[in-house]
Amino acid sequence: MLVDGVAHLDEERAVFEAMLTGWERQQRSRMLGDATVRTRDRLVRRFTEFAESYPWAWMPGDVEDFTVSLTSGPDRLALSTIRGYHLALRMFCDYLTDARYEWARQCRDRFDQVPAQVCHEWNTVAHLNEYEGRPQRRPLTYEELQRLFDHLDDRVDRITVTGRKGSAAALRDALMVKVAYAYGLRRNELARLDVADLRPNPHEPDWGTYGAVHVRFGKGVAGSLPRRRTVLTVPEFDWVIDSLRQWVDDVRPLFDAADHPALWLTERLTRVSVRQIDERFAQARDALELDPALTLHCLRHSYVTHLVEFGYPERFVTEQVGHSYASTTAIYTSVSNDFKAQTLRQAMARLYPDNPNNDSDRNDRNGSSGSEEYDDE
Repeated sequence: MLVDGVAHLDEERAVFEAMLTGWERQQRSRMLGDATVRTRDRLVRRFTEFAESYPWAWMPGDVEDFTVSLTSGPDRLALSTIRGYHLALRMFCDYLTDARYEWARQCRDRFDQVPAQVCHEWNTVAHLNEYEGRPQRRPLTYEELQRLFDHLDDRVDRITVTGRKGSAAALRDALMVKVAYAYGLRRNELARLDVADLRPNPHEPDWGTYGAVHVRFGKGVAGSLPRRRTVLTVPEFDWVIDSLRQWVDDVRPLFDAADHPALWLTERLTRVSVRQIDERFAQARDALELDPALTLHCLRHSYVTHLVEFGYPERFVTEQVGHSYASTTAIYTSVSNDFKAQTLRQAMARLYPDNPNNDSDRNDRNGSSGSEEYDDE
């Protein structure tokens, strides 16, 4: 990255830029995405400005001061974000101190200093929990989901009755939210759906081409292509089929889509973006005065939770949402108190069949309402 014999007007800046360029090439050689590389580059530049020194003069105390600044004030960053910052700085220092890249020799010869690893176990955030997201983000309850869907449907009706433009777009927005829940999709997966991704399920021919959704842009690991999976329509969510059929057959053609492959189109014949999806959900959430911490991704948590409550096996749920490990799926699960109480009653009935207190449990399984006293509890 540095040519011998060349005199730089600002040697320190030239060496620093060469370090960043070399690190960028190393990351691209690992097939990391453009967004990842750019974000890490900005972070290193930001840290350099904060430390008021170049990497060969960094000290562990600079990392600690930087972390304190990130956790101070009203705009303090999330734990997972700070851990990501620490990881990026650690990787940059690993690159500089690797003898195969000779940065230590260059800095010693030019500045009589050598770069060191300033991120260690005592000044960086450890990854102790599987889930480090905000605890306020949770699955929506059945009542909240119903209110959300009713609000979106009412918006379509209001626009249609008044004769104003936008009824087709309002129907699209309502259906996008419903599809996100009915198939447990991430935002990018939802936005990147094409009409061709609607697939039949040979075991349910009556559903036509709406028996499954083929996800081609699933979340991948660093340096890999997007993961693909097929999400089957489940009977509990078969209500989404008629809505999808209406959208594809009757409403989407109103956009004059021609040969555009996208399932969700704007009035300008562009694909609906992730940002637009977030905005539509936030507008509905705020109109209903729901918790501001709830996001579209919470519908995915709801999907996992409700599949578990419906009795689907763990492996099926994991495959549906595209997780590599069941432990990841378990993070999304937050079953209701009613479900846990029902499961406990069934276990009590199996283990203590002669207990007279289980009569109401047997009635519950036979379709009766059970005792008033237990319901109140």
